[in-house]
Amino acid sequence: MEGDLQRTVGENLRAHREARGADQESFAHSLGLHRTYLGSIERGERNLSLKKVEWLAAQLQIEPLDLLVKSSRR
Repeated sequence: MEGDLQRTVGENLRAHREARGADQESFAHSLGLHRTYLGSIERGERNLSLKKVEWLAAQLQIEPLDLLVKSSRR
């Protein structure tokens, strides 16, 4: 459905943040992003480019696919 991939990226990004024990503000700061922008990604409101997904994955030291595939951990 429309927007499912955006929500999946947001859910996966939130899971990585929570696994690090970080709040949105400190996590956003560590990535060089604004807290409200990070929040909108986590809520699935942002239509990220593949370039931005690659950048986020590099910052998190994970594979881009880890952000794009629905996790079975939930």
